[in-house]
Amino acid sequence: MRVSGGVSTGDVVIRERSNNYISSFTPTGGEGATFYVGETVGFRLTTTRPGYVTLVSLDPDGYSNVIERNVSVRAGVTFFPNNTKTYTLTPPRGIQRVRAIFTSTDQRVYNSFDLGGRYDSRTGWDNQITVYVNRYDVPARDVNETFFFIR
Repeated sequence: MRVSGGVSTGDVVIRERSNNYISSFTPTGGEGATFYVGETVGFRLTTTRPGYVTLVSLDPDGYSNVIERNVSVRAGVTFFPNNTKTYTLTPPRGIQRVRAIFTSTDQRVYNSFDLGGRYDSRTGWDNQITVYVNRYDVPARDVNETFFFIR
């Protein structure tokens, strides 16, 4: 997936498990929807409290990309992208996973921690997300995953 201008949710171990601060996270068209290369996709995120969100994708070939970092959200519904960006789908084709990482405090302290890269396994990506989320002690955190297909 290029940003311009799983089948099931993975097990991400988070200390002090969340209280469902992310109540829903879905792509346009719904979870499991099919999109074609060149189309654009958006996301609908619903949170139960204000905080900060980072969106991270895992491409079918194992590459991970940070789509959005440290976006301030209010309680309720937030749509991604905002008016100044588009998310245009590019190869590889297959299952595209996207995770929303929510924290109650600003994630700027996380900026030195890179979530992008190539992961040889789903477990490697899970571990990296877990380290990212648990790196700092914050009052509230949550991770939610959605997926869609790129054809």
